[in-house]
Amino acid sequence: MLALVTMEILLSARCFQRLVILRSVRQLHKDHRTVTPQNFSSYESMKRDFKLQVPEYFNFAKDVLDQWTNMEKAGKRPSNPGFWWTNGAGEEVRWSFEELGSLSRKLANVLTEACNLQRGDRVIVILPRIPEWWLANVACLRTGTVFIPGTTQLTQKDILYRLQSSQAKCIITDETVAPGVDAVASKCENLHAKLLVSQHPREGWGDLKEMMKHASDSHTCVKTKHNETMAIYFTSGTSGSPKMTGHTHGSFGLGLSINGRFWLDLTPSDVMWNNSDTGWAKSAWSSVFSPWTQGACVFAHYLPRFEPTSILQTLSTFPITVFCSAPTAYRMLVQNDLTSYSFKSLKHCVSAGEPINPEVTQQWRDGTGLDIYEGYGQTETVLICGNFKGMKIKPGSMGKPSPAFDVEILDVNGNVLPPGQEGDIGLRVLPNRPLGLFTHYIDNPTKTASTLRGNFYLTGDRGYRDEDGYFWFVARSDDIILSSGYRIGPFEVESALIEHPAVAESAVVGSPDPLRGEVVKAFIVLNPDYNSHDQECLKKEIQEHVKKMTAPYKYPRKVGIRIMMNICVVLWNISAVYFLYFNEQSPQTCYTKCSKWS
Repeated sequence: MLALVTMEILLSARCFQRLVILRSVRQLHKDHRTVTPQNFSSYESMKRDFKLQVPEYFNFAKDVLDQWTNMEKAGKRPSNPGFWWTNGAGEEVRWSFEELGSLSRKLANVLTEACNLQRGDRVIVILPRIPEWWLANVACLRTGTVFIPGTTQLTQKDILYRLQSSQAKCIITDETVAPGVDAVASKCENLHAKLLVSQHPREGWGDLKEMMKHASDSHTCVKTKHNETMAIYFTSGTSGSPKMTGHTHGSFGLGLSINGRFWLDLTPSDVMWNNSDTGWAKSAWSSVFSPWTQGACVFAHYLPRFEPTSILQTLSTFPITVFCSAPTAYRMLVQNDLTSYSFKSLKHCVSAGEPINPEVTQQWRDGTGLDIYEGYGQTETVLICGNFKGMKIKPGSMGKPSPAFDVEILDVNGNVLPPGQEGDIGLRVLPNRPLGLFTHYIDNPTKTASTLRGNFYLTGDRGYRDEDGYFWFVARSDDIILSSGYRIGPFEVESALIEHPAVAESAVVGSPDPLRGEVVKAFIVLNPDYNSHDQECLKKEIQEHVKKMTAPYKYPRKVGIRIMMNICVVLWNISAVYFLYFNEQSPQTCYTKCSKWS
């Protein structure tokens, strides 16, 4: 029984690797629109001429956003708004850079005066796609407070962990999340300010909209150094709870200019729509720093749930020129009749978060006339590799290295491998550490040290480079599950599962899925008292349990149940060998996973 269960896990993981490796390469559609870049002449010139000046002091609000305000006043920027929001029900918000500046200064004064926050204090922001989320981003920049985003799917347990581990002094959220915060606030001694974005007051919370009405829009932006901590992003790891990834005013504020200028190829005339969840670093990438660096308009749609027809209708109704979404979204969009929509303004489409299928890019091209330019990066980095305008696209490839990084494929000793050989994807960090890389995992030196091998930072992904210099993703080198662009750590799901009384033991893996890339699959051994229970009902009960214990996107969509029985140690050892052979993991990783079944 053990061998069969373990083999099922291993083959599931291995199938995902093969789905990625054995992608078909198709010829490009001849009728796609122009791909002439606006900000560079060719990939070769971009790499050759790129140089990023790094001043000692830098603050994105003062040195970028306020400069676009000055350009507006001088009539040197198109009439495009700087920010454009819709809720899909007729309500719209349009701000110029000047209005964005005025409102963000009001919120900055709320943070420093009403909330008594000091430079370096940490602020957790859990808001959906509403204008206040963008104002909070900029207000934290202006005050030098550290911005910490969170998805609105977080549970009480998630919120408690983030408040305690970050030692945040302030939280900004809405009426949906506020009850969960109140339930755990007494356990968070550092939290002393709670701001609510709502039409209804709540006891113990400051009414943010009302407070901003009475706040002054006169505020002097703090003078921050480029290497000063600007933001913290929680990201799932192989083991343990999510890690705190630290970024500076330079690493994202300056580093993401690479994304905006080259991969997104934005100008002040563009309207950029990225529909990432506000809890993830991808929103910093394409909803804040990259477009605003280029003076482009940031477009936002409230859209509480992903609705393909709403997405397509929005793309055809508003003058959106650049669209960014996860591969899962594109897979859902191409299931609709794209030819029934008219995308008159759309001219550039990009994708990131997970590999995209060549079949999906072909369907999108057939329906819109546009290619999808895949990019590759992490919470810890800016764009690592990308498909850039003007270069040949190889469907299924993540493209070529961005000008920010020296990217190589490494063996176990940190040696650079030749083209065609699979290895670990690494970024050269010695002798000079690149700007677009995170500083460290906060309060976790062991995890930080584990990312280094010789002169390189390890991304945690495996891949290979072909003879033409294109990079190809093969698989994660750890157990992280990539589902619909979300990073999910098996440990988090296993921890939630074990709290259900029916679960004696569990192991969680990624399982191939045609829509989401991967989904969470849980293998469960039942406690003897539950052996006679109806398994289908029990599966649903366990799934609902996980949704309540952790963010809903982490719940196991697939569940395999096994009856507890005595297992021979010999089979345990055989299973470990199988794991080594089929999944090509390190012995420590294999035996750790297999020991769950001993």
